[in-house]
Amino acid sequence: MSELRVIIAGGGTGGHIYPAIAIGHALQRQRPGTRLLFVGANGKMEMEKVPKEGFDIVGLDIAGFDRSNMLKNITLPFKLLKSRMKARSIIKDFGPDAIVGVGGFASFPILHAGQGMGVPTLIQEQNSYAGKSNKILGRKAKAICVAYEGMDRFFPAGKLILTGNPVRKNIAEMNRSQAEGREVFALKAGVRTLLVVGGSLGARSVNETIDAQLEDIVSDGTQVLWQTGKPYLEKARARAAAFGDRVRVHDFITTMDLAYAAADVVISRAGALAIAELCIVGKPVIFVPYPHAAENHQESNAMALVNNKAALMVKDKDLRTDLVTKLKELMKDEPLQATMARNIKAMAIKDAADRIAAKVIEIAGK
Repeated sequence: MSELRVIIAGGGTGGHIYPAIAIGHALQRQRPGTRLLFVGANGKMEMEKVPKEGFDIVGLDIAGFDRSNMLKNITLPFKLLKSRMKARSIIKDFGPDAIVGVGGFASFPILHAGQGMGVPTLIQEQNSYAGKSNKILGRKAKAICVAYEGMDRFFPAGKLILTGNPVRKNIAEMNRSQAEGREVFALKAGVRTLLVVGGSLGARSVNETIDAQLEDIVSDGTQVLWQTGKPYLEKARARAAAFGDRVRVHDFITTMDLAYAAADVVISRAGALAIAELCIVGKPVIFVPYPHAAENHQESNAMALVNNKAALMVKDKDLRTDLVTKLKELMKDEPLQATMARNIKAMAIKDAADRIAAKVIEIAGK
């Protein structure tokens, strides 16, 4: 059997990086000896996280379209041209049998170049609303792996495979107890526990709302495990100091399996990775979709669960008025918690990475 060579492109946030890593590990399990090359964006977190997993990575000088500051987009055409030229060079030098795109800045130039060079490509579309880049790439992709039904409104139906979104191995094989999770984070046993997590980079509006209403949140005895992201860390620590051991603050939690295990209820952004993980761990969750996500895909993601009575949602603009009210109602309603936990767990797909890896091997023809 000849050596399989695969490029996995994308990143920018944990929501793209961890699925990419999971697919890489699955490929090496299914085809030992597979040569992998990751391609990311220079200056983004994949350039640090991927090598820690033992994989090689090269970076492109690429950035996304900035919707909040149009002046920052002046150099974007030059970056796109430069990244396209480097992408062709990377593909020519590595000689991949297939290219996988997981989303993020580096995904489009590599897949687009690969399609122009005749290399089979696979798109891992994580969201329930496809972005413009993936819709363009989908025209020539050999396969499109999705996590939601109804994606034929964006892509050719014959190319779609429902695989779910890959998650980190320790969450896919979740076996942590609540007692273990609470011990690790120095939380009290037997006390209702809220986990607040805004994604790998934090969520300013969520942090500000938790900060402003912390007294109300803990007034009924609830304890809080709060992941803030680095920008809000010091402010949150200063705020939490007044609450002693009832509020635990971290900028980034690497052992998310233990954090999920510790929690009774979760407040989270509605990124694809967060949703996939929460489906597996089966926790009642209030989603706060990031309002500036491309095509508002996070709200679309969240609604797919809300419509199945598997989650609640508060829009970002309604945080100050609605979040804590909805949270306190949920904390008191144990039958609703049980229903939500059961329904969200029914939506879990634990072997997504293996399903995707098998399709990559198929389209590579090796």
